[in-house]
Amino acid sequence: MQHSTGYIIGFAAVVCLVASLFVAGSAVGLKDRQNANKRLDVQKKVLTVAGLMDAGAGLSAGEIDALYTASIQPKAITLADGAPALDVDVASYDQRKATKAADSSVEAPENASKILRLPNEVVVFDIVQDGELKGLILPIEGYGLWGFLYGYLALEPDARTIRGITFYEHGETPGLGGEVDNPRWKALWPGRLAFDDRGKPAITVKKGIAGSVEDDPYQVDGLSGATITSRGVTNLVRFWLGDDGFGPYLDNYRSAAGV
Repeated sequence: MQHSTGYIIGFAAVVCLVASLFVAGSAVGLKDRQNANKRLDVQKKVLTVAGLMDAGAGLSAGEIDALYTASIQPKAITLADGAPALDVDVASYDQRKATKAADSSVEAPENASKILRLPNEVVVFDIVQDGELKGLILPIEGYGLWGFLYGYLALEPDARTIRGITFYEHGETPGLGGEVDNPRWKALWPGRLAFDDRGKPAITVKKGIAGSVEDDPYQVDGLSGATITSRGVTNLVRFWLGDDGFGPYLDNYRSAAGV
């Protein structure tokens, strides 16, 4: 039996409607799980750069959450002046989303990292163990060779010595710029100095091999065959440590801590 054109169109419309309702229902039903996975991912990144968890550690979600809760204290700050941003829900705040919206971000000054906009508020992290501050963790981002790198930089309580660095998202070339993921390269950062004696950002990913932490505290080995990515890492780290990034927050911290 041959159906009319109207019947076929109507039948197709009903199928599309049922399918769309199914997809929408699935999305709503999975939202809580997606949010939980996103939260767990942030916890792992932060614990890794803090040196409290190995990247490949086989910890369960519950163990990661317990370690994070016991050792990490997230807080929101206003980027422009480094003051606390008390009206921000740190658990749900999406910095990238805020950066893209005109009402929650500002145009960035011209910079080598090709950062176009800056969020009004940013979530940073304190490393706290046994009631004692063990370090500060700052989100960082900037342009490499092919696109933006996103990561975290951890500082010791003196707000000058680097505790660790990690990049969790980038599009750099595997085996070259992609070596920002290499644990051996990231292990070269702890103990290096982010600022010089005048308080200016000084850390540099040099071309070639850097000296020891004691003899060459302001430089880190370059990534072999990846000069542009190495330069990009230098640019982005210095940007976020500078006056347009976390400079005001770190100045406030140093004044309060007396360091």
